[in-house]
Amino acid sequence: MAGKDLIVVSPGVPSHLSFLKRAKERGIPVIGEIELGYLLSASPIIAVTGTNGKSTVTTLIGKVLEKAGIPNIVCGNIGNPFTGELEKLNRRVYTVLEISSFQLENIVSFRPWIGVVLNITPDHLDRYRSFREYVEAKERIFLNQNSEDYLVLNYGDEVVRKFADKAKSKIIFFNEPGEKKDLTENQKVVLKVCSLMGISEETAFSVFQSFSGLPHRCEFVTEIEGVKFINDSKATNIHSTRYSLTSFREKVILIAGGRDKGQDFTGIREWLRDKVKYLLLIGEGAEKIEKAVGDSLPLGRFTHLEEAVDYAYSIAQKGDIVLLSPMCASFDMFEDYAHRGLVFKEKVLELKKKTEILSGHLVIPAQTVT
Repeated sequence: MAGKDLIVVSPGVPSHLSFLKRAKERGIPVIGEIELGYLLSASPIIAVTGTNGKSTVTTLIGKVLEKAGIPNIVCGNIGNPFTGELEKLNRRVYTVLEISSFQLENIVSFRPWIGVVLNITPDHLDRYRSFREYVEAKERIFLNQNSEDYLVLNYGDEVVRKFADKAKSKIIFFNEPGEKKDLTENQKVVLKVCSLMGISEETAFSVFQSFSGLPHRCEFVTEIEGVKFINDSKATNIHSTRYSLTSFREKVILIAGGRDKGQDFTGIREWLRDKVKYLLLIGEGAEKIEKAVGDSLPLGRFTHLEEAVDYAYSIAQKGDIVLLSPMCASFDMFEDYAHRGLVFKEKVLELKKKTEILSGHLVIPAQTVT
């Protein structure tokens, strides 16, 4: 490390690695890409973090600002890096930033004008030594805020609500008792941000009405002979899948599994039994999930996602929903969650083409279903 003046760490590199500790001990600054972008930009920042829903809320905020005629760039964990947009940013252009716990680990002076924390549930426990450590990483979003800044918090999340006791910024709660029940949590938080920006609710609602959602987040793929296929590949933790299941009145055929992130699956049995008709498992986490579920519902294990899709369709009846919502990361079998979602969609569309030629359901050999 001799001769190094600064180390910029990728979010995928854990902060506790020994060579980073040695660098800090020698007085070499260690920062993340978010910190670097902050140091090089004068743009006012709206930063969104949380376990689930970050991408959707970040996108909605950007679209509402655009509708209101406010220049902004959406970046960060959602797509282009913060530093990749620096040429477009100035004091008159807002940065709407999705920011993960990994990215928050190595901030030093980063200070958003508006910080948003959506929710916090156990996640990434393959990287963090405890849930408390994960929470502490999320808390860093308001580390440098002061009384001139705003922190928008989910009142309905007990962990997030307690952040109000620690922050120096002005606290704005969303999802409080008495708020409109016909709005989603995502819409409620966006409206709070709009109020701080002087944007009317009418402008926000016009965006809500036209917004069809993001790819790989409860994304409708197609319907084949009365069977609907939904791609929720972005659901990489237990709580995201549980939230997705609440969107459906009927029980679904659920395809789940992948790389386990150190999650505790022991509590999934009850709510899966209530919401799932068949559970089809893939990937490294399949055995752990199967043990947690036991004999509470029919399940099968498959080597490839495509096999699980084939089997799901073979057992589906008219009116059924086949939902890919993995509860796990994708890196054991795919490049990322988007790749996993694309493979799912390609397989489903391939099935649709076959059914345009063949009449009735395809005959699929039975797998290891009990």
